[in-house]
Amino acid sequence: MAKMRIEGSFVALITPFNADGSVDFGGFRTLLDWHARNGTSAVLIMGSTGEVSMLTPEERREIVEKTAAMKTGGMKFFYGCTGPSTAATIAYLRHAKAAGADGAILAAPAYICAPEDDIEAYFAECADAVELPIGIYNNPPRVKSDLHWDHLLRLMKHPNIVVLKESTTRVGQVAQVCAAQPDATIMCCDSPNLGLVVPTMSLGGHGTANMTGNIDPAGMALLSTPWRTPEQSVVFRDTYLRLLPLLHFTYSAINPVAVKSLMKAVGLPAGDLRRPLSGLKPDHLARGVEIVRRLGLDACYGWRVPGGLPLAAE
Repeated sequence: MAKMRIEGSFVALITPFNADGSVDFGGFRTLLDWHARNGTSAVLIMGSTGEVSMLTPEERREIVEKTAAMKTGGMKFFYGCTGPSTAATIAYLRHAKAAGADGAILAAPAYICAPEDDIEAYFAECADAVELPIGIYNNPPRVKSDLHWDHLLRLMKHPNIVVLKESTTRVGQVAQVCAAQPDATIMCCDSPNLGLVVPTMSLGGHGTANMTGNIDPAGMALLSTPWRTPEQSVVFRDTYLRLLPLLHFTYSAINPVAVKSLMKAVGLPAGDLRRPLSGLKPDHLARGVEIVRRLGLDACYGWRVPGGLPLAAE
């Protein structure tokens, strides 16, 4: 059976919360419909952008069950299924499959800082355990473990491993993976500080697994289109340079503080961050709102953005 192929913008979705701190499932539906209308190819629900580490196991299962029932079209629904151990991760994977998930994204279990061979074995064992499309998130800034391209290329031969999201700072690693032309989608984080977007797309990457699509899904869909013609490289260059201030803003605080604060300011269903995280200070947030105005996103998406500095109180 051919592997699932995803190209374009793969958005790591926030988790919207109600005023009482509970999960806002109406907000989820609004956001998912909005992304489907604006070119998002796939969403990752309950990644680090979704504050997954601060969700209870019960909330995680409920989010999978209720959002998977919201699927209406071609946009793929992937879920963050990483647990604190191999057994816990496999349990989350089995639950996601049973609930109707299109796939799952896995990172190395946090905090344990396991050696590369153990993490490769972890990904392989999880992929063997459940017949579900799986993406590998190589994310050393969050989990310390950092897989070499030899580990990644071996894993990408697995029939259930369909996506690599790379978040190292090593362009050479991306080049080695692209040169091998594995039977899997190659994507990168959209952080401008990691500097992976331009080389990944220019070397044949298939898109971006991004956070900034939470605030500009159409722009990130344009940026994440694979280069199949010389003209697309020009579209990419112009889009990347135009969106660069927004990319820097969304990574100006620990993920997802900046993007979720900005979403709330423009009226998208977001809610507050889970404590101990808190929203941006008013002057910091005002810079993001000004970027929204300069890029014309308020007009594009029909937002009424507040003015001045008292944003945090609104």
